[in-house]
Amino acid sequence: MDVRELAVPRAWRITPHQLSDRRGSFFELHRYSRVIEATGRAFPVAQVNFSSSRRGTLRGIHGTITPPGQAKVVTCVRGAVLDVVVDTRLGSPTFGAYDMTRLDAESGTAVYLSEGLGHGFLALTDDACVCYLCSSEFVPGSQVDINALDPDLGIPWGLTEKPLMSDKDASAMSLAEAAAAGLLPTHEECLALEAGLRTTS
Repeated sequence: MDVRELAVPRAWRITPHQLSDRRGSFFELHRYSRVIEATGRAFPVAQVNFSSSRRGTLRGIHGTITPPGQAKVVTCVRGAVLDVVVDTRLGSPTFGAYDMTRLDAESGTAVYLSEGLGHGFLALTDDACVCYLCSSEFVPGSQVDINALDPDLGIPWGLTEKPLMSDKDASAMSLAEAAAAGLLPTHEECLALEAGLRTTS
């Protein structure tokens, strides 16, 4: 697999090397040692989630307060989505920056985002199924929601009609409002958390 850092530091795009024959194809989504080699940190899998979405569904931007923090490897196992990572770490040199990746079942491409980064996606197909490998278990009350349509973020979703959003996502705060409310993790907190996961293995 090829692992490359995105425009948002501490987020990576994982492109698998597929083996194909007349039966179909096979690829690795996650190899512990390769991720350590590429990122310099361990990624233990503590929880696995799946979501299924109709075309035009917009989910996010979701993050987690730090601590506890939660890193994720996200991939689309059916259909296709436009995936977005947003730097929501206060004090980060790239605070408010984003990067976009098309994830689809055919390519197997995944995105790995560290603690303190926000994540969202737009479903490009009906019945788009997204898989999340999570570094820690979900803690109720720890989620931070940022409005994916925040004009200050200016994410170019390419919408041609109003997206389907949950009431919670549609009424979520802007990035500036979340910062003013003291809900966002700091860059220093996130780096300190990651330092505890660094390994030379």
